[in-house]
Amino acid sequence: MTRLHPLVGASFRILITLLGAGTLLFGSAGTLAWWNGWVLLAALAALALLTGALFLRSPGLATERFTAHRRAPRVDRIIVILIGYVLPPAALVLAGLDHRFTWTAPLPCALALAAAVPQAAGIALAAWSMRANNFFSSHVRIQEDRGHQVVSTGPYAYVRHPGYAGAILFYLALPVLLGSLAALPVILVQIAVIALRIPLEERVLRQGLPGYPAYCHKVPYRLLPKVW
Repeated sequence: MTRLHPLVGASFRILITLLGAGTLLFGSAGTLAWWNGWVLLAALAALALLTGALFLRSPGLATERFTAHRRAPRVDRIIVILIGYVLPPAALVLAGLDHRFTWTAPLPCALALAAAVPQAAGIALAAWSMRANNFFSSHVRIQEDRGHQVVSTGPYAYVRHPGYAGAILFYLALPVLLGSLAALPVILVQIAVIALRIPLEERVLRQGLPGYPAYCHKVPYRLLPKVW
């Protein structure tokens, strides 16, 4: 069978992700009358549009993100499955079931809406990171085939992993936006796995990417300036 062009394949995966997220959210909730779910779906759609625009601007990035799993270490492929295909869907299902069966007391609407602010900030930071870094792969690997270089501009001038920082902001706000404490433990596991992935990624980059140790010395913080 002929393989899809990576840009077409990446766009298809984005669409499937949106449809899947909506199905999990509203299917587990048992209703479409859940404004929190629609706000989250709108946030995911905004992220999808930004990602699609970046792929159009840099088709090589789309190719990399669509094919990187073929050349990534086994342990990183497992991590990506966890943080991309297991834990986030589990959180959405738990939040939907929580809404259906009222496992936790509903949060004030104002608080839930306020969570959309850090979510939007997380999306913006992730998109900025992807725009600044043409080597923003989905998997940890040295992209020798793409002329991999250290990126120190944009948000990378302040922290070494701004994409992860944006993702953590997004996920921390998710249980609040959906008004579900039941989803919080899964989200905390998601954030913990992301945090554990960072030193594993840095070990690969320090060993295989010229200039990365010097960059780490220049930018000492991983996620949050002056903290870590």
